[in-house]
Amino acid sequence: MANDYSNKTDEELVFLMKDGSATVSGNAFTELYERYSSRVFAYIRRVVNDQEQAEDLFQETFYKFYQNVRATPNNGTIIGYLITIARNLCLNYKRDKKATLSIDDVNLNNYSKSNDYEETELMELVTMSMDLLEIEYKEPLILRVYNGMNYNEIAEICNTSESNARSRVHRAKQKIKTILMPYLKDLAK
Repeated sequence: MANDYSNKTDEELVFLMKDGSATVSGNAFTELYERYSSRVFAYIRRVVNDQEQAEDLFQETFYKFYQNVRATPNNGTIIGYLITIARNLCLNYKRDKKATLSIDDVNLNNYSKSNDYEETELMELVTMSMDLLEIEYKEPLILRVYNGMNYNEIAEICNTSESNARSRVHRAKQKIKTILMPYLKDLAK
């Protein structure tokens, strides 16, 4: 039955969620969930860098989306709206969480399925360097690199201009290079 919804546009599915029966609304929500859940989870996971907390924030994102579907903007994209909800939840989480990182928090198996030690170490370093970035740089980088969003979408989600979004992504890359430079020199030896 959910397959009947796969050929519908996002706008049609949102309309069905708003004005359909409970069954129709549920099926429309399920289709939107299937379309965007992996991208939303990937975004949250990269921002909070904590599997359990990411799962909680992910569930809360879709719960809030379902509860507030009537407020869904007609001119924006559904993925943009979902990422905006996720972003706000992540910012609240980051604000409330103490800024600590222990070596136990880094699970190498999550970042690389390779047994190659150097590749695993490099992935750990990249992840840790991303954690050192301020959220204003980290977030646009994640949206661009891991979610494949264009700068206009990033600007809308981050509530900034397109040129500022482009600048933040560039600065984030530069900061990561600066952070990694000593480690990359060591790895090259």
